[in-house]
Amino acid sequence: MKPLADCLLYAFVDAAYLDGRDPEVLCRQLCDGGADLVQLRAKDWPVDDIAHLAKRLAPITADAGVRLVINDHPDIAADVGAPTAHLGQEDFFDAGHRQVDEVKPSGSALELGLSTHSPEQAVRACDAGADYVAIGPVFATPTKPGRPPVTLDYVSWAATNIDRPWFAIGGINLDNLADILTAGARRVCVVSALLRTPDVAGACRQFKERILSATH
Repeated sequence: MKPLADCLLYAFVDAAYLDGRDPEVLCRQLCDGGADLVQLRAKDWPVDDIAHLAKRLAPITADAGVRLVINDHPDIAADVGAPTAHLGQEDFFDAGHRQVDEVKPSGSALELGLSTHSPEQAVRACDAGADYVAIGPVFATPTKPGRPPVTLDYVSWAATNIDRPWFAIGGINLDNLADILTAGARRVCVVSALLRTPDVAGACRQFKERILSATH
């Protein structure tokens, strides 16, 4: 498994985008295409269902050397042996937490990423000990309805000011990827541009190739 700093493409098994597909098959396609991280995100699912699916995805990602990330549930991540969990602002700071160690299960080596929507939130996330930071949504996206885009200005700020791995997220597709990379991003999260395509693995490869060509 690559160090976080070497991870470039962050993909998702998002319950809102399954469209009747088997999440295990989808996870394999993302891994086969070169995703470095795959997040399980199932916002409206019961916790038991998320835990059950996490257990099924963990061996797939482990065999592929890909980081499995569990959204919203660090405890489930630790239980299934996933190396990473992710929390939004509302689930971390708004819930009263100040340091990531407060939500990491005791004795766990779990990595924790935090979502941020402004430079102030990014600074706070880094001060809290986040292992990585998500920057976005850069563009308007249906996965974050009602949240205004943070624009490429925030991406440029992050490139200069954030001292740990960070990922641009939000409305990123092959048409605007060059703009994101030009603004200074080297790692991206992609949701609908991977999950709404008939060739998931092929789309992953396209993203990965373009990111690699911009970083070398």
